Amino acid sequence: MRFQRLDLNLLVALDALLTEKSVSLAADRLCLSQSATSSALGRLREYFGDDLLVLKGRQMILTTRAEELIEPTRAVLEQIRSTIAVKPEFDPASSDRLIHIMASDFTTEVLLAPALAKMQELAPNMRFEIMHMNANPVEALERGVVDLLVTVDFATSSDHPSELMFQDDYVVVGDENNPAMQGEMTSETYLSLGHVTVRFGRARIPAFDDWYMRRKKQQRRIEVVTASFVTLPTLIMGTNRIATMHRRLAEKMARYYPLKLVEVPFEIPPVRELAQWDIANNNDAAIRWVVDILRETAASEVPSKFRDQGGDSKIALEFQTDKDRL
Repeated sequence: MRFQRLDLNLLVALDALLTEKSVSLAADRLCLSQSATSSALGRLREYFGDDLLVLKGRQMILTTRAEELIEPTRAVLEQIRSTIAVKPEFDPASSDRLIHIMASDFTTEVLLAPALAKMQELAPNMRFEIMHMNANPVEALERGVVDLLVTVDFATSSDHPSELMFQDDYVVVGDENNPAMQGEMTSETYLSLGHVTVRFGRARIPAFDDWYMRRKKQQRRIEVVTASFVTLPTLIMGTNRIATMHRRLAEKMARYYPLKLVEVPFEIPPVRELAQWDIANNNDAAIRWVVDILRETAASEVPSKFRDQGGDSKIALEFQTDKDRL
């Protein structure tokens, strides 16, 4: 490869010749034959218009021009070694990287919040920006708008690396004084009560539980629709309405609100939360470190019964197909 008529491959030969002041010693250092090294010296002499190495008595010495080239040549090669040839190390304690993460409010509450608290201790200078989910999360990842996407598996792409963070199931949530929450929840009671549910964006994309009930042709009486998972508790407090919530979020919200949790009276497939990053950033040590912390946090937060289950991928695929039609 040439740069302004200089074959850049000759820089290594030039450094060896300037250091060793001998064609034979430079050849040994370069693992080349003496004739190949002599040829390199000839091309360097032609480029610089200077002999570079001259014979004085029984030894070779450097010309004035050669002496001037010693430090610049070493500096260029060291710059290449430190910035290109050597993989940069990542030190969380000193890094000031800004990482953009796209996630829902559910994911933020149950995973990002505790993970970011841990990361503050380990990487006090790193910064994070959490962005709301949009209709095209993978496109945002590919355009470099976000560094990490943390969301349900059917919203990710097989074109990019991803890692399972956790699985979660659902529970019915109501005000602790709601008479319907005092005993076992039956399907009849569940369907007879007013519901609060979540739908997203202009397309009013339903949450998974809402979509699943429609697919099962089970009619619920939807009385309130909100755009956020974390607003569900305040919308059912003081009423006889109920909501179907992710268990992890429901248990966390029950620490702060007067809520009661009961089991869903029928089976709803669990959701699988993945972290995904662009394949171009697969060797980005900072992003991989963040993913490691997220995984460790998820393992400590999620019940063991969800850690190694594969989930219902067929159901998830059908949900994605129906969602795309909206």
